[in-house]
Amino acid sequence: MIETRPFGRTGHQSTCTIFGAVALAHVDQATADRTMELLLSYGVNHIDTANSYGESERRLGPWIARERDRFFLATKTEARTYAGAKEHLYRSLDLLRTDHLDLWQMHVLVNPADWETAFGAGGALEAFVEAKEQGLVRFLGVTGHYTVAGWMHRRSLERYDFDAVLLPYNYAMMQNPTYRRDFEELMALCQARNVAVQTIKSCARGPWGDRPRTAATWYAPFTEQAEIDVAVHWVLRRPGIFLNTPGDVELLPKVLDAASRFTPGSQAELDERMAALAPEPLFA
Repeated sequence: MIETRPFGRTGHQSTCTIFGAVALAHVDQATADRTMELLLSYGVNHIDTANSYGESERRLGPWIARERDRFFLATKTEARTYAGAKEHLYRSLDLLRTDHLDLWQMHVLVNPADWETAFGAGGALEAFVEAKEQGLVRFLGVTGHYTVAGWMHRRSLERYDFDAVLLPYNYAMMQNPTYRRDFEELMALCQARNVAVQTIKSCARGPWGDRPRTAATWYAPFTEQAEIDVAVHWVLRRPGIFLNTPGDVELLPKVLDAASRFTPGSQAELDERMAALAPEPLFA
């Protein structure tokens, strides 16, 4: 089984490994069913999907309808206006076959112009606050990719008291001094406010480049169990964060296996082992 940690101020004990349901974007229902059975066998109790993840919400729907109380359920929207976000919310509730979300997130909010729209008059934030007041969602969050994510999340938290953030975190990205500084400043703010911190790209080897594309992830992932063990344990060793699994159903069993065997080891040893894997940064 996989250990649980307090998911920020929500009162939920979430498995430290959260299911990144983008993995279900392009699979059939039978594959989704097998994936969900696997998650349950490891005790995973937190699902993160998005309106933009292909068939993911539709594939999750039958399971949420039957097992709603077993999962902390999160989804996202990339809509930046009140009307667009509200439309996405009702579509997500319908596809997920539920009357409420545990966490609704503004997805990939890293573009300054999009940020101004989302937080301005008639913006997505108005739909988010309204949905929380109506009991359609319990908690609100913001997500981001790229090296600007940490800085933008701090800006978002200055404007609204979100309950959760999500951004990249892996050995290669933390070698970037600017990203490392922004990440650490964001972590300090989140710890002070008890905001949950979700992380992505744990198992990224680097850009695909000339490599043959052998996985559904948009980056080249680590694929050997020993490599995944090191990458997963490097992330999970940090207290107070969560690892959202890569978007590939074939990699998922290895990631869950690694997480189930996690014990805090030496940071220096994990750094040395990660450096030996020579991961490449995904973003300049």
